[in-house]
Amino acid sequence: MRSVETPVKKIRREVFTEICKVAFASTKDNFNDEIEAIPYHIVKERATYRESIYRERAVASERVRLAMGMSLRPENEAVHITAGMENSNIDEKYYEPPLMQVIPSACDACEPNKYEVSNMCRGCVAHPCKQVCPKNAISIVNGKSVIDQEKCIKCGKCKAICPYDAISKMERPCARACGVKAIGSDNLGRAAIDPKKCVSCGMCMVSCPFGAISDKSQIFQLSRALREGKEIIAEVAPAFVGQFGKDVTAAKFKAALLKLGFKEVYEVALGADIGAIAEAHHYAEKVSTGELPFLLTSCCPSWSMLAKKQFPDLIDSVSQELTPMVASARSIKQKYPNAGVVFIGPCAAKKLEASRTDVRSDVEFVITFEELQGMFDAKGIDPAMMEEQGSLHNATAAGRGYAIAGGVAQAIEECLQEYHPEVPVHIEHAEGLAECKKVLTLAKAGKMNGCLIEGMGCPGGCMAGAGTNIPLKEAAAELKKYKASSTKKLPVAELIEIELD
Repeated sequence: MRSVETPVKKIRREVFTEICKVAFASTKDNFNDEIEAIPYHIVKERATYRESIYRERAVASERVRLAMGMSLRPENEAVHITAGMENSNIDEKYYEPPLMQVIPSACDACEPNKYEVSNMCRGCVAHPCKQVCPKNAISIVNGKSVIDQEKCIKCGKCKAICPYDAISKMERPCARACGVKAIGSDNLGRAAIDPKKCVSCGMCMVSCPFGAISDKSQIFQLSRALREGKEIIAEVAPAFVGQFGKDVTAAKFKAALLKLGFKEVYEVALGADIGAIAEAHHYAEKVSTGELPFLLTSCCPSWSMLAKKQFPDLIDSVSQELTPMVASARSIKQKYPNAGVVFIGPCAAKKLEASRTDVRSDVEFVITFEELQGMFDAKGIDPAMMEEQGSLHNATAAGRGYAIAGGVAQAIEECLQEYHPEVPVHIEHAEGLAECKKVLTLAKAGKMNGCLIEGMGCPGGCMAGAGTNIPLKEAAAELKKYKASSTKKLPVAELIEIELD
């Protein structure tokens, strides 16, 4: 579903665009009226996707609140859509957990886990499904198989053996996408996210075909800051290539951001270069000497949160080096001490990383490529039509490679081979939280000693993050070309001496 331009994507983009229009043009007197009107701009004369126009507008109203950085309204109270918005009608607002939220009026209460016989059943003589069922949950009614859901233990043996593929497994798409099993059910059978397990990767959000899960945004506050002429520097993740059209070069993209109102634009790959050198040094100094059993990368916040939440014994092995986002921001603020910094990237979980108390002073805003597209639409900016203006920081191929699964470990490995050739390197990497969990389990059991372990919460890496605009296959191809255009392959060793504390 990620590779298809669905109505869910269209609706989300419309909400972001309308919110940004209000931020850029509303006054104190008409702000509430403009916000109240957004669901009516999006859902006009009749319902398109749901049974009633009222339900569609109710869903749109909750999307508006989340896009303003607010939480959903309670279901059992009459609360105005703009209630509490005075706290969000500002130019600075940090994310408040939970980041990912299920919109109750949008959720279709999908079956959480169920095997069901379809009309493809031909009533065969063998009935192998009945024979393999360990709980005698399958009976034959009018020649066709029927599953007794009270007896069924969801083992899947019947589905596996049916020669006609007539037995289907019904499962919530959001739950299937969640690698940490944070999706459960509320008392009405709708999806519910367990905040103790959730690591905010956003895979549930992009996998729900009803668009019932959404994250909070800072696009309104960022747009307000730009409107008021605040000095805001954009740091852009290398995954931006291809996200706004194949004809959008780095120079055109920079020009579009400057037109939007940003003071300057930098690549986060600069921070990745710093991180690659630092991680290589860390591995050589700590892991190869046996001081640490292994080293876990820390640039993916979902992976780091998973390790810290579910494997607290491994915390000492999580790298303490600055993530590329933070390293880039601190480097920027050395030059622009009074500026605000916005991280623009593919990742939803970065929003919570930036809200940590030790990072707040470095990164004031985090938005995704999807949200940035809404800002471009609100201002009528087409990056493809921009005249090229300057260029981004000339990061190395290694730093730009952080955007793809395996790229972090590859960059660190290449730095080790170049600057610590005497140190043998053992690399492991996992993508997708389910695989990450398996690798961490093996590490805890002592089966990964001596390894540099890269974890990426999203299958495919950052290029497949929840906030991207294009399919992974296209994005990966564009990144490969972008890496090839880099004039330098590796960062210089002296980067480790940069003082960013």
